[in-house]
This record gives sequence, C-alpha cells and structure tokens, in this order.
Amino acid sequence: MTNKFIKYYSIILLLFLAMGGVVFYKFLPEPVRSVEIKDDPHYWDPPGISSLVNSPDAGLILYGKELIIETSKYLGPKGIITAMSNGMNCGSCHLDGGTRIYGNSFGAVASNYPKFRNRSGMMETIEFRINECFERSLNGKKLDSASREMRAMVAYLKWLGKDVPKKIVPKGSGVPQIDMLHRAASVENGRNIYTGKCQSCHGANGQGLLNADATGYTYPPIWGPGSYNVSAGLYRLSSFAGFVKYNMPFTITQTDPQLTDEEAWDVAAFVNSQQRPVKFFKQDWPKIETKPFDHPFGPYADSFPVTRHKYGPWDFAKKKKQGT
Repeated sequence: MTNKFIKYYSIILLLFLAMGGVVFYKFLPEPVRSVEIKDDPHYWDPPGISSLVNSPDAGLILYGKELIIETSKYLGPKGIITAMSNGMNCGSCHLDGGTRIYGNSFGAVASNYPKFRNRSGMMETIEFRINECFERSLNGKKLDSASREMRAMVAYLKWLGKDVPKKIVPKGSGVPQIDMLHRAASVENGRNIYTGKCQSCHGANGQGLLNADATGYTYPPIWGPGSYNVSAGLYRLSSFAGFVKYNMPFTITQTDPQLTDEEAWDVAAFVNSQQRPVKFFKQDWPKIETKPFDHPFGPYADSFPVTRHKYGPWDFAKKKKQGT
C-alpha cells in the first residue's frame, strides 16, 4: 500500500466521519465510556482515528482493528483468509476493539510488552500473546507471526498505546479486580442470575447467537464447543467476574453496573461449571507457586483441592497475588 493511497484513504475517511461516519460506524467504533470516566485524567484515553491522517501505517492499523472486531470473518471457520479459530472474535472479550474502559481494554499492551508472565515463565512479545489468545480464547491455531494479519494486529495495538509511557498501566486497562468473595461461589445462584440477565442474548444453552450469514456471532457462545477452552483466562472466576460486573449486560455503563460483586462471582461459577473445549499446554506455570489463587487445575504449591481453588472460599489467598 503506497503512501499516496494511504493519504487519499485517510482524507476520504475523514470526509465520511464529518458527514456522520455512518458507513464506518461498525468498522471504526469509538470508545464507549461514561462521562465520569471520560473526564477523569487518570483513565486511559485511546487515540482518535483522526490521528491516522498522515500516518504511513494507517492502512495496516485499520486492517488490524478490523481483524480484532471481525476476527471470524477473516480467520474463523468460514474465514476469507484462512480457517483457524472457533468463530468468536477478539472483540468478543476485548470490547469496542479493545478500547472500552475495563472492557478488557488494550491500554497497557504497548507500554508493557515485551513482558515476563508467570504462566509461560518467559518474556513474551505481543505476537506471542496474540497467539495465546488464538489458541485459548478462540480455541484455534497459531497465526504466522510474519503474516500481514499478525503485523496488522500488532500495529493496531501499538497505535492504541502510543501515548502511554513505558511500564505504565493506565487506569481502565484490562479487566478490573472486584472484591474477594467471602464464601464459595454458588453455581446454583449463578444459574438463576444467568437465566434472568444473560440468557436472552447468550441462549439457554450458552450457545450464543450466530449472525445472519453464520460467519460469526452477534452474541458469542460462553460455553459449549464453540466457546473458549479451559486454558483461557476467562476460565478463572476472578477474570470472568470482573469482566461481567462492569460490562454485562452489554448495554450498561461501567459506572452503573447491574450485578453486585456476589452476583458476578456466582454467574462466573455457573458459566465456568459448564462443558467447553478441553485443551492444556504442558509448558504452563513452570513454577507452580506462581499460579493465581483461583487457577482451576493442579498441581498446587498448597494442599487445597481443585474445587477450593476454582470456587472458593479463597481465604487462604489473602496474601497471594493474582497471577498472570
């Protein structure tokens, strides 16, 4: 893609945005944040599309954004590039293209990678981390690190974090940690919450809702064969609970959640008690003492059983840091 083409494309893009941006709304959604969060200077504020006007990488970055939002269209079971994932999108877990505050946002990616993570026991690149998501959350295969698709996603993530200083984790990045539950999470309570607040979108059997041409999901499956596997981050209750507390049902704002902390823990317990793809990675957690308190598989450095680690109560973990 030439610089001349990119500049022309950027001008056309801005003209459409000036006229309301209707054509590009799905392709280029703006961050969804409450007024309280937006006006707080301590929260991450992702860059606007207008900053790409003179960028020689505009085309690659915009393609990367499209891949995050519409992963299945390109890389799902009916992908137009290749078939290598389960039909969910990166945007199923990283809301609004990874820009929604506390919506598993990408605010801290560029500033903190390469990064040492306990799960792998090594320094990870952005490419490595993306492929972990493909193999776990999308229950698929690795993407060629030299491919245009990988380069595009990396370019998009780096552009999103271009204004964040190195080693800084801006407020609103990732998934928030909610207060620890002082009892075991209840699958039965969670079932009732799911029926009342989640089932209308994700289905009675957690199967989600396919889009019109069956190339992906309007609402992703949250258990069953098309969902994330047991090695994904969301299979840990603390990750799932923090995510749903501040993002579900989908129409809420982060400052006006519909679920209490206890309800978030319980619905996490119910969803993650259901069957889903089983896939393990023998290289995970080379130092078992670094496993997070709610990691649902042994062996552990303590004597507590798997069910206690998965569902709690986690009083044994008060001094244990959450692993990554």
